[in-house]
Amino acid sequence: MNDQKSGQKLEEFSILIEQELAESVANALTGIFPAGLVQERIYKGVFPHELDQVRTQVRVFGYFPAVEKKEYHNKIQKTLESLIPLPDPVYSLLEEQNWATAWQDRYHPIPLGKNLIVVPSWLENPHPERTSIFMDPGMAFGSGTHPTTKLSLVLLETCLDEYPHAEVIDIGCGSGILSIAAAKLGAKRVLGVDIDPDVIQVSRENAQFNAVAKRTVFQEGTVTSILNKETEISRASLVVANIIAPILTQLLKDGLGELVSPGGLLILSGMLEEQLPGILECLRQGNFKIKDQYQQKEWAAVLAERIDS
Repeated sequence: MNDQKSGQKLEEFSILIEQELAESVANALTGIFPAGLVQERIYKGVFPHELDQVRTQVRVFGYFPAVEKKEYHNKIQKTLESLIPLPDPVYSLLEEQNWATAWQDRYHPIPLGKNLIVVPSWLENPHPERTSIFMDPGMAFGSGTHPTTKLSLVLLETCLDEYPHAEVIDIGCGSGILSIAAAKLGAKRVLGVDIDPDVIQVSRENAQFNAVAKRTVFQEGTVTSILNKETEISRASLVVANIIAPILTQLLKDGLGELVSPGGLLILSGMLEEQLPGILECLRQGNFKIKDQYQQKEWAAVLAERIDS
């Protein structure tokens, strides 16, 4: 993250959307804003401690130099028009603010599982006894704040605690947070793939920042390209995919399960609770045994073992 000079006029973009759309909208806007994105839940008439029990609206924020507002407005409009119909965004001029302080104060370290902690890259790890994963929130999908990412990290920690030094494949790696966590938790080698080349670059930079670049490989690719041996790793004892349920279903049909070594483990996250039965049925049909299920808020994750030879 680069700080802008104090006193430069900034413009704030914001859009109010339903909670279930927040991550997909933020992901689509990735790379437009120099300082990333911020998501803030809106809770009118709901006590803060009750937020986990309700779905609320979310406001997505982004910041850019006011002198370049025409260019940014055009980029934003083009991106939003490519999505489903959304409310009109709101633009506000912010004067005499430091670039960093306009958004960094919204983020704090997030302890997860037994020994993990996700730390914004500009902060020190407040719990040095925990394994730290330093991330720039908003730069790509997966900053550690969403329940699906949290569930994936907890399951990764559990699996790698039981099976250290495993090879790992991360499908739809986004920011690289799961790949980086796997490497820090002891994975021998990690492959992260995504269809977005910009995201791959972000993953590589994050891996470098976290000092795990030597044990992680990030490549533009899909399940099909891995099956065709177009990547450095074509099968692993632990595979993770944190993607929305319809895509997970399609990936399972495309051969996602075949990336898992016999007796290996598959972590799937990204589905809503009501979508879980369909995913479980796909896994059973693909010769997987369900080992565990986790849930946070309305989101679910599953750990399965490949039982065929």
